[in-house]
Amino acid sequence: MVATSRTLSTRVWPLLLVKPTRGLVDEKLKVIVRNLNPRQEVTLRCVHQSEDKDVWEGFGHYISDQHGTVTVAKDASMGGTYKGVEAMGLMWSMQPVPGSRKGLRLRKKHVLSPMVFHISVFDGHITQGFSQLTALATHAVERWYVAPGVQRVYLQEKGVQGTLFIPPGPGPFPGLLDLWGGGGGLVEYRAALLASHGFVSFALEYLSSEEINAPTTDVKYFEAAYQILKSHAMVQKDRLALFGLSFGSTIALSMAAYSKIIKVSCCLTHTHVRGLQINDWANNQNRCFSNYWNRLFILNVSKIRVEDGQVIWRDIILPIPADPSMKIDVGQIKCPVLLVNGSDDQNLATVESAEDMERMMEKAGNRHLLQVLTYPGAGHLIEPPYTPHHRTSNFVIGKDKVLMLWGGQAKPHADAQEDSWEKIVAFLQQHLYFTGSQAKL
Repeated sequence: MVATSRTLSTRVWPLLLVKPTRGLVDEKLKVIVRNLNPRQEVTLRCVHQSEDKDVWEGFGHYISDQHGTVTVAKDASMGGTYKGVEAMGLMWSMQPVPGSRKGLRLRKKHVLSPMVFHISVFDGHITQGFSQLTALATHAVERWYVAPGVQRVYLQEKGVQGTLFIPPGPGPFPGLLDLWGGGGGLVEYRAALLASHGFVSFALEYLSSEEINAPTTDVKYFEAAYQILKSHAMVQKDRLALFGLSFGSTIALSMAAYSKIIKVSCCLTHTHVRGLQINDWANNQNRCFSNYWNRLFILNVSKIRVEDGQVIWRDIILPIPADPSMKIDVGQIKCPVLLVNGSDDQNLATVESAEDMERMMEKAGNRHLLQVLTYPGAGHLIEPPYTPHHRTSNFVIGKDKVLMLWGGQAKPHADAQEDSWEKIVAFLQQHLYFTGSQAKL
């Protein structure tokens, strides 16, 4: 936990302390520098090399106190990639180093290995050329998505593909079906982190490329995944949840409203969108979510904008249709729902959709089941806490790669990620662990 200090002649070199040196990605770090001169200007820098070999950095400018100490959780950064008193600013403000590829996004692919960060202290207020300088002290820390004892099990069963993360202990545990967005594929890191907090989490693979026998997006696929989760020996069958992000939120809300098979204790959506309703759902016709999504874009392709080379989708469902038959009938939802949105979401009109959803549920008499968290200045990609903010990043549409505008500003977005994650975990604990507080119609 302590970087070794060195003595050269009569000089005492700075002592860099970082705790914990090994922990989950949603744990706060304590970073303290001691043995500096009083009122000494220093730069603290955090560096990470991604699995794609891209280098990310965050740094802050500090002035030591009269005792020669900098405490990141208490002292203000005077400049750098963040300013002010920010205990985790070194993490959430990280950016690709100058000269990096365009449109990068920092995401963990292989959750069974840690993300390794190197935190260093430099003399003076530095903004560039770090590689040519010698740090006064350096400390390595490991950040994990899986807690010790969490099991990772890849499943291919009944045509369903995905990864199950099981918490340590005898079980059984509450279960959760984790549905990601329109980027498709298998995304595991959120499910792994949720398992680290006591939930059996099933990261479902869908919208993958056809070359690898892509799973379908038919309703039956998600119902089959739910049944696999429900029947698992380590899962409590009556304590299940749906968690959707972006396109995954469309699926989660639709299944909660219409499915006769999927019965959950609660439903969460990040940056949700309901868009247009497939009118023949009730008759079991055309119940494929990819068709739904494609239809939405075909009907509204003229509303897609490109500004400064960045693609903006948010207008595709605006104005929100007044005709109830053109929307998911959220009035039929009978479980608690938590919506998490950013007011500066430039990808989808989530705030307008949430307001309309409130009106529909109020009219149906189930508004008491809905909790809405809307964060000023946050964008579309609301991730687990301390993940760097990405206002734009590369996104693949078919065979084309575009630069997508997600929105948000770094500081308010970071605050939204930290606050919403705490409330998400509390919401799941309330409705999956503490049955006495479960809402009922």
